[in-house]
Amino acid sequence: MQYSRKFFSLFFAGMLAVASASCSAENEAPAASPVDSKLTEKNINAELKKAYDKYKGLKEGANADYIPALDKVDSNIFGIVLVTVDGKVYSVGDIESQVSIQSISKVFTMAKVTEEKGIDALPKNVGVDATGQVFNSIYAIEQHQGHEMNPLVNAGAITTTSMVSGKSYNEIWNKILGYYSDFAGRDLTVLEDIYKSEAATNQRNQAIAHLMYAYGHIEGDPLQATDIYTRQCSVGVNAKDLGTMAATLANAGTNPVTGKALVKPEDMPEILAVMATAGLYDDAGKWLYKTGLPAKSGVGGGIIAVSPGKFGIAAISPPLDEAGNSVRAQKAIADISAALGGNPYEAVPYGK
Repeated sequence: MQYSRKFFSLFFAGMLAVASASCSAENEAPAASPVDSKLTEKNINAELKKAYDKYKGLKEGANADYIPALDKVDSNIFGIVLVTVDGKVYSVGDIESQVSIQSISKVFTMAKVTEEKGIDALPKNVGVDATGQVFNSIYAIEQHQGHEMNPLVNAGAITTTSMVSGKSYNEIWNKILGYYSDFAGRDLTVLEDIYKSEAATNQRNQAIAHLMYAYGHIEGDPLQATDIYTRQCSVGVNAKDLGTMAATLANAGTNPVTGKALVKPEDMPEILAVMATAGLYDDAGKWLYKTGLPAKSGVGGGIIAVSPGKFGIAAISPPLDEAGNSVRAQKAIADISAALGGNPYEAVPYGK
């Protein structure tokens, strides 16, 4: 069969057109998913304001008083900050007033030990299981002789602090404070009134540290570990600091505002997993069921939460519920995340 020159010209022209269309399609940016399309500046600002206005007048809960200085913190402080993984910062309310970081610090000391000693160091020494006991339980230690804990309860946290490398108290402390500051993107300092009040009332934590030392989990001076732990809990942070710290976790361990890499991306899933299972004291399961977000609270009134690959969010409001979690912060973060598609367990059916 004979084909004309015109036929071949049309045939190859068609082939080139198909190839060109195929290449163009491959080079186009993928369409935003229904979840990602919610993360617009307009939507984020609207949802932050909506949650703030809804809960700013809420009077539930009370300041922690087992540390006397916490009872004196202004209970009207209420601020919310969301930071996306591309470094955009959104805020509403009081984002300047500082509170003590308290137990939120445990996440970042855990990250530091993981950075220094590898992802298996903490599971081998203190474990990564939820204890089923209160955060400062001594029974939980005795139950498994200091194993089967996690770095977000006091026994595991004090032990984790003892694992930060350093030849002296000051070397260890400066390393911890510098690491926290890198997460926040500014130089943080200790709130001395909180530290002094907490140091004067931390006898139970001293007992916990001695018990962990007796079972071989703390190798150095247990009282030094307790004091450094007490000091780390007394670091002052505002809502913007916590939002940036949360966003660093959401951004695979790199601060999205400063660009500084702080945690290996491959280590982030394990850190977030512990936050998910043990981050909000006795109510960690309820929180995860409702939001799906890895999170950590502190009795100073702050909560951070992480939507991996999307955003970090933080809120500060000192009045706490019976489990020790900020009432306003929980409600605001849950509402905002739900509206913006933050739950990492959400999925859109294929083809929808």
